[in-house]
Amino acid sequence: MRITVLAAAVAVATVGLTTTTAQAGEGMWVPQQLPEISKSLKKAGLKLDAKQLANLTGDPLGAVVSLGGCTASFVSPQGLVATNHHCAYGAIQLNSTPERNLMADGFNAANFADELSAGPNARVYVLDDITDVTAQVKQAIAAAPSPIERTNAVDTLEKQLISQCEAGGGYRCRLYSFFGGNTYRLFKNIEIKDVRLVYAPPSSIGNYGGEIDNWMWPRHTGDFSFYRAYVGKDGKPAAFSKDNVPFQPKHWLKFADKPLGVGDFVMVAGYPGSTSRYALADEFDNTSQWAYPTIAAHYKKLTSMVEAAGEKNPDIEVKYASTMRGWENVLKNYDGQLEGFKRIGAAETKQREEAAVLAWLRKQGSKGEAALAAHAQLLALNETTRATRERDLVMRQTGGALGNTAVSLYRLSIERAKPDAQRESGYQQRDLPGIEGSLKQMERRYEASMDRELQRYWLMEYLKLPSNQRVAAIDTWLGGNDAAAVDRALDRMAKSQLKGAEARMKWFNADRAAFEKSDDPAIQYAVAVMPTLMQLEEQGKTRAGEVLVARPTYLQAVMDYRKSQGGAVYPDANSSLRITFGNVTGYTKTDGSKQAPFTLLEQVPAKATGKEPFDAPKALIDAVAAKRYSGLEDKRLKTVPVNFLSDLDITGGNSGSPVLDGEGKLVGLAFDGNWESVSSNWVFDPKMTRMISVDQRYMRWIMQEVYPAPQLLKEMGVAAQR
Repeated sequence: MRITVLAAAVAVATVGLTTTTAQAGEGMWVPQQLPEISKSLKKAGLKLDAKQLANLTGDPLGAVVSLGGCTASFVSPQGLVATNHHCAYGAIQLNSTPERNLMADGFNAANFADELSAGPNARVYVLDDITDVTAQVKQAIAAAPSPIERTNAVDTLEKQLISQCEAGGGYRCRLYSFFGGNTYRLFKNIEIKDVRLVYAPPSSIGNYGGEIDNWMWPRHTGDFSFYRAYVGKDGKPAAFSKDNVPFQPKHWLKFADKPLGVGDFVMVAGYPGSTSRYALADEFDNTSQWAYPTIAAHYKKLTSMVEAAGEKNPDIEVKYASTMRGWENVLKNYDGQLEGFKRIGAAETKQREEAAVLAWLRKQGSKGEAALAAHAQLLALNETTRATRERDLVMRQTGGALGNTAVSLYRLSIERAKPDAQRESGYQQRDLPGIEGSLKQMERRYEASMDRELQRYWLMEYLKLPSNQRVAAIDTWLGGNDAAAVDRALDRMAKSQLKGAEARMKWFNADRAAFEKSDDPAIQYAVAVMPTLMQLEEQGKTRAGEVLVARPTYLQAVMDYRKSQGGAVYPDANSSLRITFGNVTGYTKTDGSKQAPFTLLEQVPAKATGKEPFDAPKALIDAVAAKRYSGLEDKRLKTVPVNFLSDLDITGGNSGSPVLDGEGKLVGLAFDGNWESVSSNWVFDPKMTRMISVDQRYMRWIMQEVYPAPQLLKEMGVAAQR
């Protein structure tokens, strides 16, 4: 389900203030701010006019696209899209079987006809327009007499705006909240629905180093893959069809023709997911003391369970590969953040910064009272949320894949009885293709015995909840309070017909009455818990309505305070398009070791052990031994660079972002940050924060010498050299 502006309002908010100064490195700048920080951009090394970067549909930003969780970019006039290997991993896994494992062996389409569907829910979003709708949203909030009516008013307006924006078809629109709800913008994107996998190197290249090297430096990973965007013969977005043709973008990136070196300017255009640098200290404490440690502990246990099962059953290993990679990435990220928080004294920094704002407000007398009251209200709302945090975490998992699928289908039947404009977001007509796609591909990521084991884990966690957080409907459904009751419930659930695609599609079109008469155990679970879920949803909407007023009031005060101190302020990430800029540079680790900004080709085989994840392919080892550099070596390094560091500010969602030089040409793809940087989601550390990118020269070298794709090199205008 998409994250609505209302959900974003309840989450940690964003804040921003346009100023005329900015430091290279820190800051995820909205494109509208770039002309105002043009001096800082020029000083860092930008050769283009900053006004050109503010043109979101021009060159080069018009080539940058969202994948709905990762970033990518067009790199040819035939709709070829470059992104990270790990961003394409879901599509690679979806097309893999134990007999034809594309994750291990790689994929290289010889021609357009051989390209594989990335799945029914794969998307490429091409930005078309941005409209400021702040006045309309604020008017709707002001006119509503109560918190829940505020939430409903914004929800109604959001649906109206999106409906108007998407009229005529082919577009996907989204309302974003900026600056904690002080600004609202409507983004209009061309929604390309036919996305195909074109090229993915073997995991021994694309995931070289695996979880051992994840977030680590030095790094030697060829984290890149290619998709292609397809549309109907009329040029408009269409569902997958053999008759579709490659999309022809207005702009595509050209590969850099000047070698990237130490100190050179680089910038990233991408869609960073979420940062929390302007969160309340109370929200930081809840995250660092409870949320991160708790979720990481769960993921470690779940990962061990799936690993053990996968060793015995290759089907499980393949079907849960993408899920496992996601868990492993998150838990390692959380562990790194927790370590970073301690290293930089993040809790003390957050407390000190907030105390300074509050002290400044108190000195304002009556002018500061509204913001102080808003701060107090946010603290009270946070306390209410904390009271049920264990329940809210566990309850999302208790139904397992079958029960949760039934919940989604049952809710869809309830919403379908309403006019489309009155349906809950996520269940409108515009959302049906996504739901249908998930139902159809479920068996590619579901195995009955593994799902039973995972559901059992969460039900046992549910039984550990204190009595005041237990849910009567789940207690009744379980029919007991011990492991035996859980096993009986799982025995019943195993009889559900929803594990078959045909049955799921039948229920996709069923009405509410059919659900409430059904004897299918997964559907009975959904019918039992739905009243509670909807009650909790209403409570959440009431809190959201209070936040819609309190958050922007307090954060406006934060902006005013920072302005009074002469500070440059940028918005927290919220999955909208951002620019970050800086320079290629190494850093010094906490142990005093100096880290070079480039890793080198010869270091790849030197790291090889012959076993995963350091199982460099023989073709690579042989090419390095023969010094076949293909004209791609850097004379200063005397070899081909593999990965490089820069001091740019990125986070999750930036994966796959094009890294551009001062002339707007492609020098690499962002794919990670160093271990010391992960805590920068909350408190930015300029000395230690580094972005890790795969150098475009290594990409081209792989595609020429190791896993050849001369047809793609030619298409991108960088034909193989000898």
